[in-house]
Amino acid sequence: MTKHFTSILSTAFGKFASKAFTPSVQGFINTAYVKLMGLDMSEFREPNSYETLNKLFTRALETPRALPKEEDVLISGVDALITDAGVIKEGRAYQIKGMSYAIEALFGEYHQEAALKVEGGEFINFYLSPKDYHRYHAPMKLKVNALTHIPGKHFPVNFPLLRNKANLFIENERVVLACEDEKGRVQVLVLVAALNVAQMIVTFEERVRTNSEIRQPVHYVYENLWLDQGELFGWFEMGSTVLTFSEKGSIFPEVAINQKVKFTDILGKVL
Repeated sequence: MTKHFTSILSTAFGKFASKAFTPSVQGFINTAYVKLMGLDMSEFREPNSYETLNKLFTRALETPRALPKEEDVLISGVDALITDAGVIKEGRAYQIKGMSYAIEALFGEYHQEAALKVEGGEFINFYLSPKDYHRYHAPMKLKVNALTHIPGKHFPVNFPLLRNKANLFIENERVVLACEDEKGRVQVLVLVAALNVAQMIVTFEERVRTNSEIRQPVHYVYENLWLDQGELFGWFEMGSTVLTFSEKGSIFPEVAINQKVKFTDILGKVL
C-alpha cells in the first residue's frame, strides 16, 4: 500500500519544520509563526532562540508547572480544547457530538479486552491546536502495560472534519497506550496523528516511528513501567489530539465541551 497523500504532505512539512535555516531567516520564520498562530510565549524561551520551527513547536516549559497538592485528582495532561466528553455506551464514543465511532476499532486488535473494560466508563477528547504547548504528560499515576503503534492517514482533526468525516480517529495513525491506575483499573490513552504531524514521540519507547514505511500495527509489552502523575512521556511534532478512556467508576470528571484546559488543571477526581 502506498502512502496516503496526507502522509506525504506531513512528511514534506516535517522536513521543512526540522530544517535549520540561517539565524536571520529562522528568526523571521519563528517570529512569523508566533504572530500568525497567536502563541503565548510567556512560559517559554524567546522565539528566535529555537533552531528550527519544530524546536519551537515542541518547546518545553522553562519553569515546570506545579502539580495540584490535592490527592486523588485527575489533571489535564495537555494544553488543549475539550471537543467532546461523556459516557462510553454500547462500545462507542464520540469524535464530536453526533459523530460516534466504535472503540474496539480505535483500540485495534491487541486491545479488545480493554475496549470491553471501559464500557460504561468515561471518555474525554483533547484537541491541541497549532498554538498550544504540544507535550503530553500523565493525567494520573499509571502503569503502562502495552503500547501499539497503528499506522494510518493524517487527516486534519479540525472541527469541519470532526463533524463531517466518519471514523476520523480510526482512519488516522495513532499510538494506543493500555494502562492501569493504582487500583488496577483500565485507563487507555490514544495519541492521534493529524496533518503536518511528522512524528509522535514516546519517550519510553524509541522504537515507535510514526509517519514511516510501517504498514501493520506494531505492539510492545512492558513490565513494571510506571508514569507518575504529570510525568512527561512525549510530544507531537505538529499538533493533534489525545483521547482518554477510563474504566467505569474509576474517575469522576468535571469537564465541559469546548472547555479550554492547561496541563496541571484539575479535571475531576480519581475514585
